[in-house]
Amino acid sequence: MSTRQLPPRSSHASGEVPRPPRSPLAASVLVVAFIAGFLLFAALGAWQVQRLGWKHDLVARVDARIHAPAEPAPDAAAWAASTPKDQEYRHVVLHGAWLPGKDTRVQAVTEAGAGRWLLRPLRREDGSVVLVNLGFVPEDWPLPEPPSGRAAVTGLLRLSEPGGGFLRQNVPAAERWYSRDVEAIALHRGLAPAAPWFVDADAASATQAGTPWPRGGLTVVRFRDNHLGYALTWFALALLVAGGGWRFAVEERRIRRHWRQHTESTDAPGTSAGSRHR
Repeated sequence: MSTRQLPPRSSHASGEVPRPPRSPLAASVLVVAFIAGFLLFAALGAWQVQRLGWKHDLVARVDARIHAPAEPAPDAAAWAASTPKDQEYRHVVLHGAWLPGKDTRVQAVTEAGAGRWLLRPLRREDGSVVLVNLGFVPEDWPLPEPPSGRAAVTGLLRLSEPGGGFLRQNVPAAERWYSRDVEAIALHRGLAPAAPWFVDADAASATQAGTPWPRGGLTVVRFRDNHLGYALTWFALALLVAGGGWRFAVEERRIRRHWRQHTESTDAPGTSAGSRHR
């Protein structure tokens, strides 16, 4: 007994009506959405690539400043003629005399543990005052009197840290300091005219106190550099959107082809509703 293999039944032969294609308006909206999504994610990825180049340039410039020979710290005129970002992390040298009785302790967490930064004002030869972060001291370490006479300090120029720490505001009246807010400290200590920046003293300058503390040279220069990861993420999302758009175009083309075949078969001469479903 022989068997004859029948061709597979199409949706038209089985009486199933294929899904009609989307309206031109709906299809246009989806196409625009795919294009907009792809362009947006691609643009964000390109922006992160630009940020990556900017960050590497910044790190190179800061690294060059840190390892350059110490230069005189800027005076008021030099500071006004530049931008803070151009001065930050410069290796500078200061000359002047310490002002006694005006030290400020600022909360710090370092490789030596939890303690305080010791900020001491230095009166420069031009009469201005600069806050110098002599370094880390233990929490209950008694402060010695600053040495008298002319002092020289080398270190890194740092920008002020206004406001306080994370979720903690500076409270000058209670001597609670969580950030090196130069303006607030100078106002509280009656220091004028004070430079709007401070200096992180290096280890050699901090040892002038003649005791194991303060410990200077603990400045951490670290820049977050996640731009490459962000760029790859945005470009991956752009590719996903492009893949989704291609899949949508292929599927919509298939649906329109089946719908056209269905329409042509139902509109063929001599085809009635009864004969189509018999």
